[in-house]
Parts: sequence; structure tokens; C-alpha cells
Amino acid sequence: MAVSADLIERGRAAAMITGGAEAGICRSGLAGFCSAGALSTRNDDPEHACRPFDRDRDGFVMGDGATCVIVEELQHALDRRAPILAEIIGIGMSGDAHHITEPCPDGAGAAIAMTRALQDAGLTPADIDYINAHGPGTPAGDRAEAIAISEVFGDLAGSVPVSSTKPIHGHMLGATGPTELALCIRTLHEGIIPHTLNCDDPEPEDLDIVRDEPREADVDLVMSNSFGFGGHNVTLIIRRYDQ
Repeated sequence: MAVSADLIERGRAAAMITGGAEAGICRSGLAGFCSAGALSTRNDDPEHACRPFDRDRDGFVMGDGATCVIVEELQHALDRRAPILAEIIGIGMSGDAHHITEPCPDGAGAAIAMTRALQDAGLTPADIDYINAHGPGTPAGDRAEAIAISEVFGDLAGSVPVSSTKPIHGHMLGATGPTELALCIRTLHEGIIPHTLNCDDPEPEDLDIVRDEPREADVDLVMSNSFGFGGHNVTLIIRRYDQ
């Protein structure tokens, strides 16, 4: 997604179909992530297994899926009268390379990606209305992202809504980023922030984790985080487009 938007901004393309598809629920896929200690072992209670930002989290739950979007240069979309759903206005990427699976414990790589996205969009943390967190439900991943959010947003960290949708659709690996971006677009249009299922005892307590039920809000600017194994960190900022 970020690469497609960058190519269009550089004038190397007018429109691109981009996204992800994943079917990782197979013996080899499950065995690999089990060996890495990344999956939840709450097999006797699958509905409550994925618990992002909950003190009792123990790993993510895999999912299969696919989502694609059309990323297009604005004038090109206007000329063909395309229904413009949102604008990508900020892109931030980093590679902290701390570990082959675990994120940098102090959230440094994630913080760099979020900071660069804000800078690219010409925004400050006060402008963001909602953060769609990567929030996989792993002890290390959630902790590092929470630290990064606190570092980037400072005193505002407790006032910006944060949620993870992975308990709903699972961690679809390469398809997760575009799927969560699509959900962010729906948030812009419907004014409903999705909640974080199974977050009964939030950690940390100083973030505004949306839980229990969805929250109605006037949302114009959304930050979406996607942080992968090996320290591959991407943050996108999208804005509601008023035609």
C-alpha cells in the first residue's frame, strides 16, 4: 500500500491495485508460529483467545483473508468520476531489525514509523482522531506498540482512541494491513470506532483503549499501524475526502 502510494506520488503510475491475500492456516503455518511462541494457547476458549492490550494476552490467532484497494492519483480519479473513499496523506516506514520475530522492546521502530507518517502528512499528534493499532495480542508486540504510542503522542496519548480489530478477523499476516485500512475507511464514513474484543483488563492503563462496545465519534484523520516480523514497520494516515 505504501509503495503503491509512493510510486503514484513520484509520477511513476496513475493508479495501482494493491492489497494482500493470505491462507496461512495450514499445518506448516501453524507449526511455524507455534514454534516461535507467537500463537495463543487458549485452545479451550477460542472466542476469548485473541486479547490485544489485555493483561492476560498470550499470543495471536491466525486468520485467512484478502483485501484489495485501488490507490489512484487524485486528479486521475476525479477525471473518471471515481467514488473516492479516502485520501492517503501520510506514510511512515522503518526497519528496526531488532530480532527475527520480536519487536524492539522500547518501541523505537514503531515510533519512527508513526513519527515519519505524521511528518509526511504535515500533522501533529493532536490532529489524529483514531489509531487503528497493529495490536496482535502478543505480550511483546502490544507492549512495544503501547510504548511507541506514548512516546509519539506524549501527553495526548491518553486522549486519542486506540483499538485493535484482530480479535474479530484474526491476524491475516500479509492481508491484515489492507483489511484494517478498509476498516479505517469505514470508520471515516460511518463515524463508528471499532472496539477491542476481550480487552477486560487493559494494559497499559494510560491509553484510551476502545473496548466493551464500538464508539461513535467524528473521525476525519486515522492512523493505521502494521508492524511485521523482523522489524518491518509501516504507518499510514488517511483522511476523509469531501467531494
